[in-house]
Amino acid sequence: MLILLIFNCKEAPKKEPNQIKIKSQKTEQPISKKTETLKASTTIDLVNKGVGPIKSMTLNSEIDSGIATKGAAIFKKMCTACHRVGKKYIGPNPSGITKRRSPEWIMNMILNHEEMISKDPLAKKLLVEFNSAPMANQNLTEDEARAVLEYFRTLN
Repeated sequence: MLILLIFNCKEAPKKEPNQIKIKSQKTEQPISKKTETLKASTTIDLVNKGVGPIKSMTLNSEIDSGIATKGAAIFKKMCTACHRVGKKYIGPNPSGITKRRSPEWIMNMILNHEEMISKDPLAKKLLVEFNSAPMANQNLTEDEARAVLEYFRTLN
């Protein structure tokens, strides 16, 4: 009886309240973490000015509707073969572009796209994202490109 009493009075191991034990299992293949990268078309970079003739520009806070209307007509005539407002097509969707790119970058992409896709990192990524379909040279003037930019401001 004395022996039973000694064994029963032996201190039991202490358990911490709310402690959960998780048993891990080894797998034969290592688990890889997926790193999601933003697409170039959704990347926001308002600092990059691109490569080309436009080094600096200031936009009025108010959209000039006359210039934007002219830009819409130019866009419809010259750009809709590859770009669609509101959806991805051969080229990127211009909707919201002024919230993702600086005005200088947009102007330089319109006016100097060949040098942009060879030197600008973001333009290079866009080219890859859109199946290496380079933008066609539309030979727009700076005023026409500025009108298209004003039109893009209405698409936000």
